[in-house]
Amino acid sequence: MNAEDGQGKSRLGRGLAALIGDDAAFELGDANDAGRRGIKEVPIEFLRPNPFQPRQNFHEEDLVNLSDSIREKGVLQPIVVRPIPGKDQSYEIVAGERRWRASQRAQLHKVPVIVKELSDHESLEIAIIENVQRADLNAVEEAMGYQRLVDQFAYTQEQLSKIIGKSRSHVANLLRLLGLPESVRALVGEGDLSAGHARTLIGHPDAESLARKIVAEGMSVRGAEALVRADKEPKPKAAKKPKSGRVASSGMKDADTRALEKNISDALGLAVSVDHHGDEGGDVTISYITLEQLDEICRRLAHGPL
Repeated sequence: MNAEDGQGKSRLGRGLAALIGDDAAFELGDANDAGRRGIKEVPIEFLRPNPFQPRQNFHEEDLVNLSDSIREKGVLQPIVVRPIPGKDQSYEIVAGERRWRASQRAQLHKVPVIVKELSDHESLEIAIIENVQRADLNAVEEAMGYQRLVDQFAYTQEQLSKIIGKSRSHVANLLRLLGLPESVRALVGEGDLSAGHARTLIGHPDAESLARKIVAEGMSVRGAEALVRADKEPKPKAAKKPKSGRVASSGMKDADTRALEKNISDALGLAVSVDHHGDEGGDVTISYITLEQLDEICRRLAHGPL
């Protein structure tokens, strides 16, 4: 087998084998065996790329490695194709576009194919399943493929989860990534940002700048979650100026108020301001610098000192 193309039938999975038939899951044997399985060789120029191909990026290094393997051992797994209506001897690739591209690089004149009569939605379905089960798609490409099945062929998330053999929550989480700005999705597509990082940014109004900060600082997913949480924290408001109250004629607070501020400040270890507004009551302002200090204030208010 070509290393990049998986390990035969077991890697294809029951969903894909059911759609394209078991014959596509076997390696090529001798000529008679190939003929019995419906495999034939056709000129490489007879094949056309799949417009439903969910994979957008074919990495140069991968193609070079695969073309070297094909040059040495040939194409060991046939390319699944379907006839192009109205065009004689023309086929659209359903599964195996990378093998086709690598075969061109290896200067092969013919490639092995299996011809299947498939509808548009079957072609898209197979293209997605093949790539997903071989881990060939990045998270955004995978999500876009699922969304296309939803939009064009009215698939439900439940149906998608059964077809690809993954949980419904996996499908739902990937589809949510499509709500991110294009610039953030591009970072995922380029491999700079993982799907886990990207999920922390969903729904954030400043997702792009946070994404670039996560990439620049090489944050873990936990670090990204903490960054997003901190960015959503309300900023501390400036202390209100007293409207009136117990202040000395010089404009300074009286001794009792200053003593009260000191007692509270000593107990908390934070700056405290007490401002009286006469009959209107007053304000007690506790100032903090770090989120840890804020957590400690909240803990004390909720449970009292340990």
